[in-house]
Amino acid sequence: MGAAVLERATSQVDRPRAEQDVAAPAVVFDKVSFAFDDNVVLRDVSFSVPTGSMKILLGASGAGKSVVLKLILGLLRPDSGAIHVSGQRIDRMTERELVGMRADIGMLFQENALFDSLTVADNVGYRLSEETEMPRDQVRSRVGQVLGFVGLEQHIDRMPTELSGGERRRVAIARAMAARPNLLLFDDPTSGLDPIIATTVDDEIVKLRDHQHVTSIVVTHQIRDAFYVATHEAVHQDGRLRVVPASATATPTSFMVLHEGRICFEGTAAALLASQDTYLRKFLFMTLPPW
Repeated sequence: MGAAVLERATSQVDRPRAEQDVAAPAVVFDKVSFAFDDNVVLRDVSFSVPTGSMKILLGASGAGKSVVLKLILGLLRPDSGAIHVSGQRIDRMTERELVGMRADIGMLFQENALFDSLTVADNVGYRLSEETEMPRDQVRSRVGQVLGFVGLEQHIDRMPTELSGGERRRVAIARAMAARPNLLLFDDPTSGLDPIIATTVDDEIVKLRDHQHVTSIVVTHQIRDAFYVATHEAVHQDGRLRVVPASATATPTSFMVLHEGRICFEGTAAALLASQDTYLRKFLFMTLPPW
């Protein structure tokens, strides 16, 4: 497992987008069902996430959004159906095989899960230091690189307690991407943040999608943030990577809404807003634009 993480982390060239487009889907759910005892959470759910794309997963509390992430990580196993991640069927893997598979996934937890006793540098580089044989100077270089990407390179030697909530969330994003995973999972990335700070986190997610071309699944209750991410793109302007309203040629982000154990919608932001479905109109009513 360590060698695989090291190979990705030390790679100096990201895979071309054209190569990603012909790759197998990053995630495939095929008629997946899951229940906690008598509480059925998912009923024959099928969807796929193309390599290099982003899917935003919406739904009411208890709809099964976080369960989907745990199934992808192999932390839960489906009652029926098949799950493929990066071309591998994971629902039949042993725990040892799952550990190797997880090395290719970055996870941003709701609570950030930073180690308060470690510096920002040690938090971001933790996986590289503990799971690979990468030399310390290379770990430090990679940490500086990803912190620079999220605009926090100057905070490399600070402690998490010295940072604001938005800065800690961006440190968590840097840690998730440090080993160059092919799949990033975001669990409510802007929960608990005020709208201005949340937008800075949204911008980093947009940059990862459009500049790094990392496949990602974003689970969120924050509909405003979901639509912001879906309707903006990262472009190079004046020598900097900036987030601007998406052009007509931007690759659309896909939405998926879970309701009563099933997918009740899958499509673009525009299609979701235009839907006349009774449940979707009720679900979106209090948070429709303008924001």
